[in-house]
Amino acid sequence: MFTKDEWTQEELLKNTIELEKDGYKIVLVDTILKPLPNIETITYNPYEMALMDEKTIFVFYCDTGKTTKERLNFYRKKLPNHKCFSLRGGRGYWRPNFQILEEIHKNV
Repeated sequence: MFTKDEWTQEELLKNTIELEKDGYKIVLVDTILKPLPNIETITYNPYEMALMDEKTIFVFYCDTGKTTKERLNFYRKKLPNHKCFSLRGGRGYWRPNFQILEEIHKNV
């Protein structure tokens, strides 16, 4: 889970469910001033983000995911006490109605 530099939308939603059980908070960070539909996002502000709890994990996104992946080391230097990831495919691959259903896991 923490070995990859980028998460897909599915991984983001699954990891959010799993990590919130352990007290982590996943925050989706908007670097292009275009919020994603149907999910809470914050605008990139390194000063305020650095003040957040160390159990906060930041997932950055842009239009395609390429820029945030290239800048990931920059974000990690700005926020050394937090885990940082890029959203694979960025805003272009975001599916607003995609969701993880708990019932599917119960039936397996």
